[in-house]
Amino acid sequence: MDAALRTEELTKDYAIGFWRKRPYRALDRLSLAVPRGEVFGFLGPNGAGKTTTLKLLMQLVFPTSGRGEILGRPVGDLAVKHRIGYLPEHPYFYDNLTAEELLRYFGRLFGFSASDAQARATRLLDEVGIAAERRMQLRKFSKGMLQRVGIAQALVNDPDLVIFDEPMSGLDPLGRREVRAMILRLRDRGATVFFSSHVLSDAEALCDQVAILARGRLVATGRLTDMLAFRARGWEAVVAGASEPLVATLTARARRIVRIGDGRYQLDLPLDPPPEQLLGEVTAAGAHLVALNPIRETLEDFFVEQVTSVTDASHRAV
Repeated sequence: MDAALRTEELTKDYAIGFWRKRPYRALDRLSLAVPRGEVFGFLGPNGAGKTTTLKLLMQLVFPTSGRGEILGRPVGDLAVKHRIGYLPEHPYFYDNLTAEELLRYFGRLFGFSASDAQARATRLLDEVGIAAERRMQLRKFSKGMLQRVGIAQALVNDPDLVIFDEPMSGLDPLGRREVRAMILRLRDRGATVFFSSHVLSDAEALCDQVAILARGRLVATGRLTDMLAFRARGWEAVVAGASEPLVATLTARARRIVRIGDGRYQLDLPLDPPPEQLLGEVTAAGAHLVALNPIRETLEDFFVEQVTSVTDASHRAV
């Protein structure tokens, strides 16, 4: 597989304590491959090791053991750094600058001309929804506005690989939707997006693949379709125009039935037998099907299950 990002047995220990320092393993032998041109979600609860991993990849800290590659080159390769965009979890900028000045500054650091840096700053600030505020000093920005500026600076060099640490942090619902759309546009133009999050709905909406981290260990990875397909537990059907005799029949066949409104009911049907026969009876009785969806375990359910199993195993070991 042609990987945009790869780690092999990547491990990070910190020394903690005051008088007698002892090692604390923040990341434990992480081996991961992120395919090019995909949106890859790096998921886990707070303290799982997500930010530590990203800092290791950016060489903000250095590994105890193991190695990583970015775009086929070792982590730290200077040529590769020109092809990466990075948003840290808590971005800090020169708050005496305006948003426009900051982006021009980063553009110049990447070697763009003054006019090109200005054009990129204007385009990216428009894209992230910073309009009239672009000439305000950053110290006057809200957390959500700073997050938008941080996303813009991560894209100033048109990177091949974008690494976001909690990109939705501090954003309102409109901002979250805009950033989701931006991430999909980045993917569509061929970039790889690798982002960490504990907001699981974002991963469900965006990701081709995910990896789940708990207590510094990789507990699951793969395509969402593969991870969730076998978790179907039944069918949810909504019918309209159901008569009382039909409702009595449905009550005997469904695991649960909820009245939504006049003649409209939500049915929780078992996985077996298949729902086609029952739906045929519904139609024959003069009602009609409004919706039919499989009841699946969500990514959040899967996430909680995996994290709980690792936690329980750690407690048993102690």
